[in-house]
This record gives sequence, structure tokens and C-alpha cells, in this order.
Amino acid sequence: MQNTFVIGDIHGGLKALLQVLNKIKVTEEDTLIFVGDYVDGWSESAQVIEFLIDLSEKINCIFIKGNHDVWCENWLKKDQVNPTWYMHGGKETIDSYEGFSAEEKKQHFAFFEKMPLYYLDDKNRLFLHAGFTSMHGVEKEIFKENFYFDRTLWEMALAANQKIDSNSTFYPKRVQHYKEIFIGHTPTLNFNVETPMNALNIWNVDTGAAFTGKICAMNVATKQYVQSDKLPSLYPNEKGRNK
Repeated sequence: MQNTFVIGDIHGGLKALLQVLNKIKVTEEDTLIFVGDYVDGWSESAQVIEFLIDLSEKINCIFIKGNHDVWCENWLKKDQVNPTWYMHGGKETIDSYEGFSAEEKKQHFAFFEKMPLYYLDDKNRLFLHAGFTSMHGVEKEIFKENFYFDRTLWEMALAANQKIDSNSTFYPKRVQHYKEIFIGHTPTLNFNVETPMNALNIWNVDTGAAFTGKICAMNVATKQYVQSDKLPSLYPNEKGRNK
């Protein structure tokens, strides 16, 4: 049986990523859709990218680009350190590249460069890192940065969720274009929730791996999910982004 799984933010936590892949017992028939932020946080960012490149040669994978991936891509391209990035996990990512050759870094840059900003499957399910603002959908989005920085999509969904149903004329137009939307970027820990969250037709699968939470993998059809151990327990001598 073919399954499609969406995987939340990783943030350099290779040990946790391996846990969730083992738990879902991923096979060569499956599709894995990653919603971005592979780097910045724990100590194995470069190793995560190396692993994902190898994984994509064996399994059908779709890698959405997140904001931290944009920062890392720019560093690999120009060898210039963005101060904001450095303070939000960039230092750990730079350290993780110690020992990687120029050719390996070039391969990683190419991996980041070809990542799409969103993916729409044949069942009209949208996958992206953060959000979008156009009421006409992602194809009409003017500011592409919204795909990896916007939080208003999720904030709007949370605000409307308790007051509205999908048949209402007030149901937000920008989400009506899609059967379902899967995002990361905004940790569910921000709402004191350790598991994936649903609001309107949006699923948030960032369960806080960058901080004290876990990596999540969800079956997009059944909504069954697995999670890793909490990242601080897997990297006990590190702080991640808990600074």
C-alpha cells in the first residue's frame, strides 16, 4: 500500500528524524513530503542534508523550502553570515559543516536551490512551510517570502476555527482553494500543545523540534501520526534554540 507522509520541521535533529522514519516503517512505495527547516538548532544540520540527499535517491521525496533553509542556502552560496540567522541556529549549522569539502557544500547548495516553495498534489492538498496571504491562492501570491515567513494564515485559522464552519459565507477565501493545507514554521508548543494541531482545513505539523519538542510525521490521508523523542533528550549536551 502506498502512503504519503508529511514531516514537520527538523532543525538539525538527525537522530529524531531517523526515529520517526523507523516508526512509520517507510518503504520505497511511499512518498515523503517535508515542509522545511531542515537546519539550524541541533548539531547535525549538515548531516541531515546529507542524509536527505541519499534518502531521495531511494524514496520519492518532496522537500519544501523553509526560512532557515533560505538562510543556509545564502550562506553556502556567498559564504556571508546573516547576523539574524547566526543568532537563530546558524552558528550550529556552520559548526556542523566542519570537515565537509567544498564539493560537498556545493552539492548541498544545489539541493537547497532546487527546493520548491510549495507543493500541490493531485488531490488538491497544499504543502508549504509557513503560509500565504493572497485570497486567490498561492499562484497569485506577490511576496514569495510569505511562503516561508508568513504566520497570518495559521493565526487566522486559529481565530476562525471556533466560530465558523466550511459552509459559511464568511469562511476565509484563501483556504477555500484547497482540500487541505499542511504547514510547519509555527511550533505547536507556542500554544502549549505537543502534538499536531488542526484549525479549519489546515494541519500544523511543527511540534517544536527546534526547542523542547519533537519531530512529527503524519499520514496525510488518515491523520495518524508518530513523533520522535523530545530533542533535548536526544542531544543532552546541547541547547538547540533554547537559549
